[in-house]
Amino acid sequence: MIENRVRDCWAEGKPALGAWLMIPSSTSAEEVARVGFDYCCIDMQHGLIDYQNAVEMIRAIQIGGATPFVRVPWNEPGIIAKVLDAGAQGIIIPMVNSVAEAEAAVAACKYPPAGNRSHAPSRGARHFALEDLNASTICAPMIETRQALDSIDDILQVPGLDAVYVGPSDLSISLGFGPGNSDGQETFDSALTRIISACKSHNIIAGIQANPHLASRRVSAGFRLVTVAADIFQLTDIMASSLESASK
Repeated sequence: MIENRVRDCWAEGKPALGAWLMIPSSTSAEEVARVGFDYCCIDMQHGLIDYQNAVEMIRAIQIGGATPFVRVPWNEPGIIAKVLDAGAQGIIIPMVNSVAEAEAAVAACKYPPAGNRSHAPSRGARHFALEDLNASTICAPMIETRQALDSIDDILQVPGLDAVYVGPSDLSISLGFGPGNSDGQETFDSALTRIISACKSHNIIAGIQANPHLASRRVSAGFRLVTVAADIFQLTDIMASSLESASK
């Protein structure tokens, strides 16, 4: 069975730190995974990545030693099943705003009796014992709207849910701010505190999209699934810095 480094981190009481992949490349995915991240998340919602890209990137992430996550385009069972069949070990589902939508996400991620995922002798199933798949697969709906925030305690009571993942940019917009992290705004700060507190009460992992400057703050606040960096932004930052140094 392929190791799930994220679950290992949680079992040891440590946060899992990850990278966000938006570039459709198995080569860069493997190199990022080799850096030492606990997970790498393939962004099929806003990244430039189609299904065949994702299949090769999942394999590359595992070769690189990280746990492959996928943010699917939407809460739709077909694509969730296909990326799990390809070997994804964690699924991040965007715009989950209600108990019914959280139940649908769990149902798509888990085999019966916990859900209704269909079994097939695909790549993912061949690398994992069937009895271990439900326990190993991480289902993480995104909390990124005022509606989801208002329903957080009810959402967290959905059986089979492993974590929730905060999308700070959409949450900021929903709360009346611009896109991005709105730290320092009382409503935004209170929303993060509320999510963390609710997750602790329900024994659910709190996750969040961060960046190199915010990651340690998010971990200190209680988040245990924290994306530290994104490939496209780190690439452009490093390239810009290199050009600036060469131009002096």
